[in-house]
Amino acid sequence: MTSSGPQQRRGDTRQRIQDVALELFAEQGYEKTSLREIAERLGVTKAALYYHFKTKEEILISIFDDVTRPIDELITWAGGQPRTLETKQEVLRRYSEAMAAGASLYRFMQENQATMRDLSIGRTVKERLFALVELLRTEDGPKTDQVRCVSALFTLHAGMMFLQHVEGDPEETRLAALEVATELITQAHHQE
Repeated sequence: MTSSGPQQRRGDTRQRIQDVALELFAEQGYEKTSLREIAERLGVTKAALYYHFKTKEEILISIFDDVTRPIDELITWAGGQPRTLETKQEVLRRYSEAMAAGASLYRFMQENQATMRDLSIGRTVKERLFALVELLRTEDGPKTDQVRCVSALFTLHAGMMFLQHVEGDPEETRLAALEVATELITQAHHQE
């Protein structure tokens, strides 16, 4: 056995805890879910769960950090790029993919906004959104183009959050929202 074996298993356990906790949070609410229930659903002792996480908040923050890491990487990458149409389109594409990869967390966040505010994760979400808006916004453009740029970002959110109950394939919905967002950013860019 290689030395990475036990570490890999620990990583898998951590992921299982996160998945089960998010399922329970979604089913019965964050406040009503206990660490004991998470341990029971996993089929482990509470002590085994404590080895990885001491509180529900630690679990939720770890899920949030893991799921949103690609967005932080995107913001860092985009900050070093020229503000071209191609860069802005790539920001939208990558953001759309990152949101799709974390769909269950984003749905939970949408449905539990008070909890998110209480855990300060809400502030981090706002900071990321403002950073993305700045990366997409047309500098010194007319207000209509600035609104188009912001609307492009929120079109992706609409595709993720508000159209999730629309009939059909969620990936088709994501791609449709991305297409509309790209049209908005392209229109704003051509007006400059």
